[in-house]
Amino acid sequence: TIVLVTSGFFAALAVSASAKFQKTRARVMLAAAMTLGLVFIGVKGIEYWQKAEAGIGLDSSPFFTFYYLITGFHAAHVIAGIVIFALVSFFDDKRNIETAAAFWHMVDLVWVILFPIIYLVR
Repeated sequence: TIVLVTSGFFAALAVSASAKFQKTRARVMLAAAMTLGLVFIGVKGIEYWQKAEAGIGLDSSPFFTFYYLITGFHAAHVIAGIVIFALVSFFDDKRNIETAAAFWHMVDLVWVILFPIIYLVR
């Protein structure tokens, strides 16, 4: 969770740099956000692997069916956000970076809501 929230901070810094026409800084901040997004995906992959090793799959229980579907759908959006950041880092249009960051912040917000539901309420 802290990884995604921190990546959102870097996305905001990219928007700020873009508004000041600091293209290199904006790209560096986008790269930092993408890197943290990849770290999140890596952690999720390790978590899935550990659950699979323990014999916990989609059909283990209704909770785990929900868990895999929701976290997998979220992970797909994180990957989409990383791809979007990669694409907009090559374009200097401030609006592209703002739109990509808005998408990223929404993905962050969804995770902040999902995390307690999935990991704490269970």
